[in-house]
Amino acid sequence: MCMKGNTVKLLVLFVTTLAALGLTTGCGGPEKSRELTLGNIGWDENVAISNLTKVLLEDELGYERVEIRKAELRPTFQAVATGDLDAFQDVWLPNQKALLGEVAEDVEQLEPWYLDTTEQGIAVPAYMDVTSIDQLNETDADQILGIEPSAVVMQVVADEVIPKYGLKQKLVEASTEGMLAEVEQRYSDEEAFVFLAWSPHWMNQRYDFRYLEDPEDALGDTNDPAQITMIVNEDLPDDDPVAYAFLQALTLTEEQVNNLEGMINEAGDPLVGARQWARDNRGVVQPWIEAANNAQEP
Repeated sequence: MCMKGNTVKLLVLFVTTLAALGLTTGCGGPEKSRELTLGNIGWDENVAISNLTKVLLEDELGYERVEIRKAELRPTFQAVATGDLDAFQDVWLPNQKALLGEVAEDVEQLEPWYLDTTEQGIAVPAYMDVTSIDQLNETDADQILGIEPSAVVMQVVADEVIPKYGLKQKLVEASTEGMLAEVEQRYSDEEAFVFLAWSPHWMNQRYDFRYLEDPEDALGDTNDPAQITMIVNEDLPDDDPVAYAFLQALTLTEEQVNNLEGMINEAGDPLVGARQWARDNRGVVQPWIEAANNAQEP
């Protein structure tokens, strides 16, 4: 009887240890912890889509943790290639074609998730009597409010636009958040100012402004509509078919992106806003969830 009691105790200890290590899941074998890491360069559409992805993967698909890691643009591409990030969801093409080329062998580019036509360029508030970049020197504006220096459009404005038009305005680098705060203040005061604008973005709903004509085509490819897609690490389809299927299925229109961003701004918290938007737009997100569920292992 003593030996039997010791055997039971040892068996209990063994099972307890396995449970503590997460190695007991019944006949199905070890359960793999689901985690995902997404890149975020701080642009509003990137903040919106990454937080929406996090909410749905954690709330609907059982992911233990979806980390949103902020970094500059080039390091983000590199991190997806090395596997430090699983995905980056704000790839603008052809703008970022050179960056994509540097990592093309180690990443997979998915189909565009943005379904409408993008627009980007140099803009002014509608109350300024300006329609073209070559008219800017006739205004009182002394700056072009820009965003992060890693953005391709910033390099094009500095290297091509300002020299070609002989602009007197100084290009100012800032975070996207900082630039938008400056736009808000100057727009409220009806000052003369110039800024970089793009769509999709909530600014197109909030402010009355115009994109300036570029008769010299100094902005080059950035004048053309872009595709917004995402890249994933080359191993993601095999390592995490559920997340891969979800990311492949995700698509949004301009109205949906703008409303999602607006809800995030109103909530003051990306996760709160994204979760509320997902609840209010169940018909939009349900196909993504179903695609991910269909990729689950039997």
